[in-house]
Amino acid sequence: MSETSAAPVKVLYTAEATATGGRAGHAASSDGRLDVDLSVPTEIGGDGGPGTNPEQLFAAGYAACFQGAMGVVARRENLSLDGSTVTARVGLGPMGNAFGIAVELNVHLPAIEDPAVAEDLVAKAHEVCPYSNATRDNVDVKLSLV
Repeated sequence: MSETSAAPVKVLYTAEATATGGRAGHAASSDGRLDVDLSVPTEIGGDGGPGTNPEQLFAAGYAACFQGAMGVVARRENLSLDGSTVTARVGLGPMGNAFGIAVELNVHLPAIEDPAVAEDLVAKAHEVCPYSNATRDNVDVKLSLV
């Protein structure tokens, strides 16, 4: 494997998780903090049984990461994130002979009254967020203020 320019200069933390059984199986982190059953949504041919799925896990991770990135930018610019939320929607669908994902990040910033300031904060967070950097030029990510 070759190194890419998108790799961090120094890895500060590594998460590790193992999946068994694919989309209808089980996933757990090496430290035991994540331990979930997986199920396939009915929309893609599954039984919709109990359990989560990779898209929900990705949505939760991206939303949390983006909120954290907004916090970094807000601290730099002395802005308040009081009451803010990030809702990530991760869509799965066909893409030629494969499948791909599309992401919507709906950001609520009630403590920032000026829409231009809110838009600037979201744009800057999108530049520093590790998930945004991982998906850039590979996944369609739509940013919206709600």
